[in-house]
Amino acid sequence: MSEQITARGRRVLVLGTGGTIAGRAASSGDNIGYVAGQVGVAELLAGIGAPAGVELEAEQVAQVDSKDMEFSIWLALARRCAQALAEPGVAGVVVTHGTDTLEETAFFLQQVLPGDKPVVLTCAMRPASALSPDGPQNVRDSIAVAASPDARGVTVVCAGAVHSAVDVQKVHTYRLDAFASGDAGPLAFVEEGELRQARPWPQAGTGVHAFLQWPHDLDPPRVEILFSHAGARGTLIDALLAERTQGAPGGIRGLVLAATGNGTLHHEIERAAARAQAAGVRVIRATRCPQGRILPKPGDPIPDAGALNPVKARVALMLELMGASAA
Repeated sequence: MSEQITARGRRVLVLGTGGTIAGRAASSGDNIGYVAGQVGVAELLAGIGAPAGVELEAEQVAQVDSKDMEFSIWLALARRCAQALAEPGVAGVVVTHGTDTLEETAFFLQQVLPGDKPVVLTCAMRPASALSPDGPQNVRDSIAVAASPDARGVTVVCAGAVHSAVDVQKVHTYRLDAFASGDAGPLAFVEEGELRQARPWPQAGTGVHAFLQWPHDLDPPRVEILFSHAGARGTLIDALLAERTQGAPGGIRGLVLAATGNGTLHHEIERAAARAQAAGVRVIRATRCPQGRILPKPGDPIPDAGALNPVKARVALMLELMGASAA
């Protein structure tokens, strides 16, 4: 059941999933020793007014620390977003989320939802119990974006900046403006409730609706991430291949290699990756660098993920394998 917060007008649906923004600590001075996912989304909206003519509704989809985010929650969240966005009276959706895996959830939603209305993920670096929490302002700014007739696609709003789901990354462990968009920069800024656009909104897409029909009790194809580094060995890849060969449930289907620089790999990782490819595992490279993209060379034996970082490349590969399974 949704909880109506204001009375009438265009609707913005606010979906809660937990995270630091919903966290509580034993004292207001403790910004790190808190327990995430303790405050309900309706309580988070208390005292936050909607823009004129906008009605807010709140629903709790999950209540987790985002480090423990699971595909089943992504699926439930995507389905609820798709349902809401199809309603003519809904201007947009806001999702409150933990910071640790926010960029992964945002990218997943960007891949599977239509892009003609805004879906805005927001967060906090301080718990709700903090002496000076940052969550309320982030939520207020997110509602302003979700209610804007100009906004579209999946974005992340934090510390007054609006980031594209494709570009956004968490880049700091503690400061309030913990997210950045690398070379691209933010899409827009929210200044006292007003949206100032810095670059074009992502083109509206059609979404990948078939993935929303994935059975809720069926795990997605398993895709792991492995780092290439000084002194790396291929034994972990070989162990995953052995598990797959033995027919263990949830055997590896895809592998993302977090590569150095412009997609380079330690020679032992590269050899093991070739063995994985020969065994039918889909392997791609994504750069460890927080900025830039892999520029491919002719004859590269392992395809690259372009500008996607390793965690987003994993989501993209997982969805590709899901599509192949459904075909």
